[in-house]
Amino acid sequence: MPFVNIPAVVAVFLAAAVAVVGGEGESITLTLKRASHEGFELSRLRDLDRVRHGRFLQQQPPGVVDFPLEGTYDPYLVGLYFTRVKLGNPPKEFYVQIDTGSDVLWVSCNPCSGCPTSSGLQIQLEFFDPSSSSTASLISCSDQRCALGAQTSDSLCSSQNRCGYTFQYGDGSGTSGIYLSDSIYLDSVVGNSLTSNSSAPVVFGCSTSQTGDLTKPDRAVDGIFGFGQQGLSVISQLSSQGIVPNSFSHCLRGGNGGGGILVLGQIVEPNIVYTPLVPSQPHYNVNLQSIAVNGQTLPIESSVFTTSDNRGTIIDSGTTLAYLAEEAYDPFVNAILQSVSQSVRPIFTKGNQCYLTTSSVSEIFPPVSLNFAGGASMVLRPEDYLLQQNSIGGAAVWCIGIQKLQGQGITILGDLVLKDKVVVYDLAGQRIGWANYDCSLSVNVSTSNTGKTEFVNTGQLENSSVRYEPYKLIPSYSSCSFHLLLLVVAFVIVVLGKTILLLA
Repeated sequence: MPFVNIPAVVAVFLAAAVAVVGGEGESITLTLKRASHEGFELSRLRDLDRVRHGRFLQQQPPGVVDFPLEGTYDPYLVGLYFTRVKLGNPPKEFYVQIDTGSDVLWVSCNPCSGCPTSSGLQIQLEFFDPSSSSTASLISCSDQRCALGAQTSDSLCSSQNRCGYTFQYGDGSGTSGIYLSDSIYLDSVVGNSLTSNSSAPVVFGCSTSQTGDLTKPDRAVDGIFGFGQQGLSVISQLSSQGIVPNSFSHCLRGGNGGGGILVLGQIVEPNIVYTPLVPSQPHYNVNLQSIAVNGQTLPIESSVFTTSDNRGTIIDSGTTLAYLAEEAYDPFVNAILQSVSQSVRPIFTKGNQCYLTTSSVSEIFPPVSLNFAGGASMVLRPEDYLLQQNSIGGAAVWCIGIQKLQGQGITILGDLVLKDKVVVYDLAGQRIGWANYDCSLSVNVSTSNTGKTEFVNTGQLENSSVRYEPYKLIPSYSSCSFHLLLLVVAFVIVVLGKTILLLA
C-alpha cells in the first residue's frame, strides 16, 4: 500500500544530462517544477514527516523517462516534487506530485467535493472531465484492472458497475473516486530525434472527493504520481507495455545550489552496490543488518531491523529526514557523542541532540556505515546525518538529523541520507542499489542488456519539454561534433605555429 507524499519534502532540480545505454532505446521526457515555502525548524520538519508516516496505507524497445527537478537541497526550505502530465484527448495538462512511495496516478476530477481550486504553489489547478475526452473509458468492476486497484486501496463498486477507490490516511485526510483508462502523452527521444505527443493508455484515478490536508490550498497540486511497485503504478503499466524498463533511479545533489535527476531506467555506475528488496512488501523495504560508527559496530540486536508488520527499514525519497527504530536511536547518538566529546559541546535544543562547534564537522564527526544484506554498505558523511540549525556566539549549532521514531520499530531512510548518491530501484531484479556520485554530472541510463551505446542529451533537442527555462542541462556532444572540434583545434595550432616561425 502506498505512501502519499503530501507533506513537505526536500525538492531538487535537474542539473544533469541523460545518456541512454542500449540498442535503439527510446527516451521520454517530462518536466518537473519545484515550489517552496518559508524555511522550517527541525522540529517542524519532523512533525511534517510524522504526518506523512501516518499515511502508511494498510511495442517499442524499452526507453527512458527522465524527470527534470528544480530547486535546492535545503531541509529548511519546504518544497515538493511535481511534474506536468498530459491526459485525455484532446490532451489536458495537470500538475501532479511525484511520490516514490505511492502507487496510483490520480488527479482531481469534475465535479469534486473538497478539492482545492487554488494553490499557494503559484500554479493553475485543473480538473479532469471524463466527458470531455473522446478516449476516456470507465473501468468496470469485472475488469481485471479493478482487481489490481484493490492492491493499493479500498476497492468500491457502484451500482453503475464502476470500479472505484478510497484512500484513507492516518492523519484523517483521504480521497475517493473512480478509475479511468485514458491516454498519457510523452515526449519520445530516439537518438537525436524528438517525437512529441507519443501516447500510451494508462489507468488512473479520477478523484471526486478529498478531505483533510488534501483540501488545503497552500501546497495543492492536481494530484499524485505514484512510483510504487503495484500493478496500477504508471511504471508498472508502462513497463508491461514495453515502453520503459521496469526500474527507476534518482540522484539528488546535496550542495552547491542543489540539483538532481529522476529517471525511469537503471543509472549505470561501476561503484553501485545492491541489496535485495524484501519480497511481498508494499514499500521499498530492505534488510538493514547493523550500523557502525567510526568503524565500530553498535550494540543493537539484529531483530530490531527485521521486517515484519510493524518493523523494518524503508527507503523513501519522499521523506525529508531519516528515522531510526527506537531501540537503535540511543546507541547511535551515544556513539556519535563519544567520538566527538573532546571537540564539541553537546547541547539539547527543541527536543534535538545538537553540538556546538567552531570547526568543520567533516573534520570532527565520524563516518557512519549502514550495513545491509548482500554485503552492501551505505557510508554516510557527517553532512549526511547532521543539519546546521543556527549559530551561537560565532559557533555553529549542528543537530543530528536522523530522528527517533518513538514507540515504533520502523527505520526510514529519507533524502537526508540519500542525497549525493545514485539510487537505483531495480524492480525487475527486486533489488535497490546506490553509489556516491556527483549529481551535477551526466548519468548513463541502461535500457537493455545488450546493444550499442547511444548518448542522448534531452536538453539539446529542439522543442524538448526540458528546454523550458530555468532548466540548465550540461551539454553532451556527439562523437562527430567532437571530432570536428579536434580538427578545428589542430588546424588553428598549425596556422599559429607557421605564423610564429615566419615572425621568428
